[in-house]
Amino acid sequence: MDFTELKKQWLAEEQASFKGWDFSHIRGRWMDEQLPWDYEQLLRRYLSCEHQLLDMGTGGGEFLLSLNHPYSQCSVTEGYEPNVQLCKERLEPLGITVRKIENPLHIPYPDASFDLVINRHEAYDFKEVYRILKPGGTFITQQVGGKNDDDLVAKLGCVKELPDPKTFDLQNAMHFALQASFNVELGYEAFTPIEFYDVGAFVYFAHIIEWEFGGFQVESHFDQLCTLAQELAEHGCIRGSEHRYLLVLKK
Repeated sequence: MDFTELKKQWLAEEQASFKGWDFSHIRGRWMDEQLPWDYEQLLRRYLSCEHQLLDMGTGGGEFLLSLNHPYSQCSVTEGYEPNVQLCKERLEPLGITVRKIENPLHIPYPDASFDLVINRHEAYDFKEVYRILKPGGTFITQQVGGKNDDDLVAKLGCVKELPDPKTFDLQNAMHFALQASFNVELGYEAFTPIEFYDVGAFVYFAHIIEWEFGGFQVESHFDQLCTLAQELAEHGCIRGSEHRYLLVLKK
């Protein structure tokens, strides 16, 4: 195994560009979110063509656009500045309202604005989401649980940010949702495998998910990456565990 050549490849993956929330760069090189529910299929059960829809943490709007909801009835929030600019370039010309969010305790939309708020892996505050929903409105969120990627983080020896206790797991989330006056319609939780079929794909992933792989760099974690290359050679993949939960809440 030529680790000198591999290091060059890994350094290149660390520098590869990333826009929106688009992992197409490593398509076919990894597997994730093999969940027992279908987020899109579930939210379509609650979405009608006349609804005012908000997508929180839209990234580059990739998922929102796939829903084919009337653009004039779509709004988004995004907090990551490069993605905010991407949304303004990509979504605003279509008639979609784009707002930058700097604090999940303040969503920049008026009270009772939306029939449906969707949120996949974005920070939120239950009371603030409740405020912007119309009476009878629905909040659907799929979240990353507090134990997500713990085994992969340990393999690299990285430092993971402590999760918000309100969103650590399904039980905690349901507790705080009820405190915010929501009615719980559905709640699911799952631990599922995540696999990488080359170390470069894992480098790309870990570099992006910096809040989980704190301090990760190819140079400083080269020995650990070499160990992962050996694991890959022996087992055919680098495997970890993802923690996800989903809530459907009614105002």
